[in-house]
Amino acid sequence: MKSALPPLADSLSQHELQTMAYTDPLTGLGNRYRLRDKVRQLAAERAADPAPFTIAIANLDGFKPINDLFGTDAGDEILCQVAHRLKACVPDGATVTRHEGDEFAFVLPLIFERSGAEKIGQMMREVLSAPYDLGDRNVRLSASFGFAVYPFAGEDFDDLLKSAETALYRSKRRGRGQITVYSSEIALEMKRATQLEQTLRNAIIADAVDVHFQPIVRISDGAPAGFEALARWIDKDLGFVSPAVFVPLAEERGFIDTLSETLLRKAAEAALSWPRDLFLSFNLSSAQLMDPGTTPNILSILRRVGLDPNRLELEITETAVMTNADTAHRIIEDLRAAGIRISLDDFGTGQSSLGRLRDFTFDKVKIDRAFVSRISTDRASEHIIRAIITMCDGLDLSVVAEGIETDVEASMLKALGCRYGQGYLFGKPVDAAATLAYLERHNMEIRHIDRLG
Repeated sequence: MKSALPPLADSLSQHELQTMAYTDPLTGLGNRYRLRDKVRQLAAERAADPAPFTIAIANLDGFKPINDLFGTDAGDEILCQVAHRLKACVPDGATVTRHEGDEFAFVLPLIFERSGAEKIGQMMREVLSAPYDLGDRNVRLSASFGFAVYPFAGEDFDDLLKSAETALYRSKRRGRGQITVYSSEIALEMKRATQLEQTLRNAIIADAVDVHFQPIVRISDGAPAGFEALARWIDKDLGFVSPAVFVPLAEERGFIDTLSETLLRKAAEAALSWPRDLFLSFNLSSAQLMDPGTTPNILSILRRVGLDPNRLELEITETAVMTNADTAHRIIEDLRAAGIRISLDDFGTGQSSLGRLRDFTFDKVKIDRAFVSRISTDRASEHIIRAIITMCDGLDLSVVAEGIETDVEASMLKALGCRYGQGYLFGKPVDAAATLAYLERHNMEIRHIDRLG
């Protein structure tokens, strides 16, 4: 029996079908196909005299955590509001499309060079940074941009798009709300980063990224209270690669969890050979504070290794907490419920450190070395440290001063009531075997003092 309704293709005109194929159903913007055709059309029009034009890609920073937290309906509403704002603010003749997910793309026929691209990028960034209304709440987002100018960044659609994506990726590497216009220098920089990424991935697979340990001591007598685990990588061709380079790279490229789990396993195995009253301090990344799987992953590693969760202390920075405060709050509470202590690292360098102490439950605060290094020469730094110690005493928080390098700094911190310290004065980061030797020397010193007593 025939259906009473005609097939969809028969009920729609060719024009309507083409419109559907070129339109994003959620936002009503054009899609990737419309972007492609618009670029090819412009390139064909300007082939004889290749006058420049620009394409761009915008990516919403931190959209996924908001989508996960408030649900896909809220996420869709934000995307529709973004589309509305972009259509309203782009210059005449420009085309706005939804590229994919939380990315939007533009064709800008009248933007001919870098300064014009940067200027319109700054304008769009401001437009997108205003709060988004979700009915019972407002949320804020930033956006990162990558621009590519035809024909310098590519003469066909695929090459031009790849250049814009390279520029966007560089923006994402530099942080939130960044704007990058493609250049050959940027392409070379990103190529080197990709090569380093692959070398690092291979090093992780080969178990070649190591852990070193720096003592955290009681300032009163120099006795070790625990050790902070620090990543170290020495490549056979590259030599020593700073963790300030490869740790952010792993986070940007999406495999920080693999690196972190490998390092935590190694650090926990080493800690088993220490006296049981010493703790292990380990750094969590901002990506891990946005991942609901962080707590079960950490506890699974501790169970496999056999390390008591009460001996683990996780260090987080204020920047990491601010990335997604709600998710971070749940993860921190879950970790503390399992017996793991949480330390707020680099205290005093963020924009709202005191607010973090109010909103989150921490066990320890680490005073940034920027204050400690100036304690003997700058009265303001001394007063800041005194205030932090007094405040933490009132909140029942332990305090560790980082970056102690001289006896004068240690003496002043001790006089101010700071109980714990870390820095080259007490020991540099060394590998697991050297850490055991350090502990043995300390035990010998204690036995010698006891005999003299």
